[in-house]
Amino acid sequence: MQIYWTKINEIIDETPEVKTYLLDCPEDFTWEEGSHTHFALGGFNAGDKPNRSLIRHMSISTLPQAKSIGITTRIKEQCSEFKMILRNLKVGNEVAIFKTHSNVPLKREDKNIYLLSSGVGLATFRPLVLDYFERADNVNQIHSLNIDSSKDFLFTDIFKSAPDKKFKSQFVDNRNDYYEEVENLAADKDGLFYIVGSDEFLKQNIEVLREQGIKPEQIMLDKHKQQLPEFLSFEFSN
Repeated sequence: MQIYWTKINEIIDETPEVKTYLLDCPEDFTWEEGSHTHFALGGFNAGDKPNRSLIRHMSISTLPQAKSIGITTRIKEQCSEFKMILRNLKVGNEVAIFKTHSNVPLKREDKNIYLLSSGVGLATFRPLVLDYFERADNVNQIHSLNIDSSKDFLFTDIFKSAPDKKFKSQFVDNRNDYYEEVENLAADKDGLFYIVGSDEFLKQNIEVLREQGIKPEQIMLDKHKQQLPEFLSFEFSN
């Protein structure tokens, strides 16, 4: 396993609680849209075995063309040891990345794509939308729906409806509006539904989609292949 040590080159305050850390891109480091990586702080591998409290599984919110690796995360006032250390890091500090993989690349199958996310989960979808804007081949249209109770919606410079690009973006701040809209979107029985959020959020969305007749193979999750059966069980199909 290769560990890439790299430096923070910029820190962006996206909202009062959300920051994006832009990292220098190591020469031979590559990724694709929808990728996640293991993001680790200094000292995580200093002992006999890795200190897992200093490692987090994070989505990369930028495309390779950006030349910087973007890590976007929410840091609340009351937070974990990992987030406390991260909050105090400055430009020039070193962090590590390793085990990078994409479970949710943009599928180009001439279908409508629906991006369902909660809060900072939108960071996973940012590069998919940017990739679509650069090249819309074999994608009918994209519709993004994000729920964020903080009302500090993310990436509104990118996630704004653009009819000319066949892109629609919706933000809601409550569960009722969100799941009502998910039901509406599920009227498209041929669409592809990407979901990013907590495990509970994934399961609730899958239940709504399955009840509306959406098949497991139409649902894309940011999970490893061996984890998918836990979420995409057939208990909702009749």
